[in-house]
Amino acid sequence: MAKWQGAAGVCLNADNKLLMVLQGTPEEEKKWAIPSGGKEVHENFEDCCIREIFEETGYEVTIKREVLQKDTDIVFVRYFETFLTGGQMIIDDPDGLIVEIAWKTKEELVDLTLSFPEDREFLLSVFKN
Repeated sequence: MAKWQGAAGVCLNADNKLLMVLQGTPEEEKKWAIPSGGKEVHENFEDCCIREIFEETGYEVTIKREVLQKDTDIVFVRYFETFLTGGQMIIDDPDGLIVEIAWKTKEELVDLTLSFPEDREFLLSVFKN
């Protein structure tokens, strides 16, 4: 069976806050994550990251660099540090999973319920001191 492949975007604003989305199906408990999603056949991981951030948040970004790869038995996800270039906060998620967009501080991130709790230490490390 092929692994699910996707990309995730780490985006800090000028106030040192991390762009995050609250997500889940209608029947699920909603949890926080950085914008991310599955790679389409025709796109590379960088383009996937840019598209997912735009769809889930309305923000336009460029890729700075790759910062992490998550490779398990079932998923392969590349994480990219991004730079905010434009757009405005709006949910246009074709999957209908995003219910809120927010810029979170390092202190707020400590107590959030995350979709991927294994990412917490990595995400805490991306904040500027």
